[in-house]
Formats: sequence, C-alpha cells, structure tokens
Amino acid sequence: MLNGKQIVLGVTGGIAAYKAVELLRLLTKAGATVHVIMTRSATEFVTPLTFQTLSMNPVTTELFNLISEREIGHISLADRADLFIIAPATANVIGKLAGGIADDMLTTTVMATRAPVLIAPAMNVNMYQNPIYRENEEKLRRHGYRFVEPARGMLACGWEGEGKFQEPSVIVEEARRVLTPPDLAGERILVTAGPTREEVDPVRYVSNHSSGKMGYAIARAAWRRGAEVVLVSGPTCLPDPWGIGVVRVESAMEMRDAVMAELPASTVVVKAAAVADYRPTTRSAAKIKKRTDSLSLDLEKNPDILAEVGRMKGDRVVVGFAAETGELLENARIKLTEKNVDLMVANDVSLEGAGFNVETNIAKLLFRDGTVEELSLMTKGAMADLILDRVAALRQKQSRQEG
Repeated sequence: MLNGKQIVLGVTGGIAAYKAVELLRLLTKAGATVHVIMTRSATEFVTPLTFQTLSMNPVTTELFNLISEREIGHISLADRADLFIIAPATANVIGKLAGGIADDMLTTTVMATRAPVLIAPAMNVNMYQNPIYRENEEKLRRHGYRFVEPARGMLACGWEGEGKFQEPSVIVEEARRVLTPPDLAGERILVTAGPTREEVDPVRYVSNHSSGKMGYAIARAAWRRGAEVVLVSGPTCLPDPWGIGVVRVESAMEMRDAVMAELPASTVVVKAAAVADYRPTTRSAAKIKKRTDSLSLDLEKNPDILAEVGRMKGDRVVVGFAAETGELLENARIKLTEKNVDLMVANDVSLEGAGFNVETNIAKLLFRDGTVEELSLMTKGAMADLILDRVAALRQKQSRQEG
C-alpha cells in the first residue's frame, strides 16, 4: 500500500513538528518516497536538514526558489504525489486551505494537487474546539479532505484535552487506508481472533498457543478496505488495532455470547479464533494444591461457535479456519460441510512458518464448489488481504445473483 508510493509531507509550525520526523521515518520504512515541504514557522522547531537526511530528498521551504522553480516546483510536487499528508497541521494552515488561500509553498501545492489529502491537526484544545476552526474542518471534509482525529492528553501549552498530535503509527495506518481501494465499504465484518482460556482454578487454565496475529491482520486489512470491523478477541499480547471496535473476552462461553450479540448486524463473519474445544466441568474456587502425584480433570464440550453461526448464516459470507496437524484437506472438507461455511482456511500448524506465534502462514483455501486454492508461505498480512479478496468476490457473486 505504501511501498513505491510518492508522498508529500507538509510540516507546519507547531511544537509537534518534531514528531513529524518519526512519521517520515515510518513512511520511508514502509517503502514510500517522501518529499517534505516545511512552512517557515516549522523550520523554527526542526531544521530542514533533519528531514532531508531522513528522506534523502531536498526539503522545500520557499515558494520562489530558483532551483525548484525550474520545473515549477509546487506543480511538480502536486502532480507527483500519490498522497499528501499535512502533519502536524495548525489551525492557521487549515484556515488557509478552507479559505482558498495559497500564499506559501505548502498551501500552493495542496491547492494544485489532485491527490488525496490527509490532515493531522495538532493545537491547543480551545483552538480545536473553537467554532470557527470546527467550521473550517467541516468545510474541508465536505470537499474530500481526510482527517486523522487528534489524541487526548496533556498538551505542550499546559492544557489537557483534545488537540494532541496523533501517534505517527496511527497516521501511517490512516495513510494506508486512504491509498487502499474501499472494495469492502458497506460491509460490517465480524472477526474473531486469539485463544480462549478455560479456568481450572484461580491461577490455572486450559488454552492453546494461538497468538491472534492472523485474526488481527484480517481485521486491520478489512478496515483499510473500507469495512466497519468488530474484533472479538481472546486474551493476546496484541494492542487494539486502530479504528476497530474490539470486544475482549476470556472463555469460549464469553466469545460465543459476544459473537451472537454482534452477528445480527454483520454481513461477513471470519472465525479465526482458536476456541478451546473443552472446558473443565467444574472450576475450583481455590488453588488446587499439589498433594498427589497425578491429577485428573473432567472436561465437557464448549459450544461450537462456528457451527452455530453456520446455522444462522442467511446471506452472510462465513469464513472458518481449520488448524490441523495431519489429513489437512480431509478434515477441512468435513468441517466446511458440517459448519455450513463458504470458505475454509486450512493450515497445517506443524509446518515451519505456518504455526502459532509466527509472522507468516501457509494455507489452503477450500470453497463450497470443491475448489481448492493453495497458498504458499507469505506474511499473515498478505494472506489476510488474499482471504479478503475471496470474500469480496463471494459478496459480489451474491449481489449478481440477487440482482
């Protein structure tokens, strides 16, 4: 999404300008070529040399420059950009853009570009809440400008509230979303991820090795592609993905209840969680003491969430996962039929690079018509997009049939 893209980064004169250095680093790390335009005020906070060193491109600070104007610099940058980011964006520059004022290199280039513009405001909370500023932002939104909501917190001026510069990693996520075709817009996708924990006593539980990485990758990819996403997650070490509603659960019963609550409003369900098949029949209220050489646990079946979703499927697209250690295709085909799903993602977790707690996966995609698609070793992020490509195709097929 960012690899090979030409991004113009506009930096304006706020104390948060120093954080734009980290944003530049993340963009270049993702493979983008970044051209920086600084306002005169921005150079009071960070030197152009810092941005030039990290971007490996000249930094533009003046509208009338004999070198850059050989090719009409503001037009050249405007035409070259795949995306324009202004971060941090002060109330001043947002007011100028809303008023159609182009009196420096940054505002002139923005006025001349046809690329999408992503704005990350940063200012005092009272300025951010000022009705004139709110009108300016709303006007730009109506004209198609995209905004990254600022964070809440302690501001450099001593006030606390809205207006804090958003984390650079979040701005990068928003940039990815802007540059991703919204082929899942209008869909509400319910994703489950991670393991469940079935408590034995207050300090022990039955679980599995799932890290949740595959499900989280699917949730992030679906959000980038324009979907509204709800992620029901078992206990993991992963942070909540930006822009996604997350429901945290522990046990299979809690996951089942959360899924059933979200199911009616969902058009697509991706069940990537590794739900424990069994739970202890009874939970000890106190820690079980180590008094004998052996210990037996009585287990009972947990609800089969995927099968229950399959029975209520209706016109939803349902994706299941089959993590196996042998007879992969046979077991996955049985599960595909019994659970009444549209697509089964089957992987042999005993293979190197395809198990739990790794960044890659190897899988086979099984469809209801008997088609099997083999996927080679790839990152979980790449596999997430490929799975969602198939989901989008299934939804399009449904639309054609209904039409």
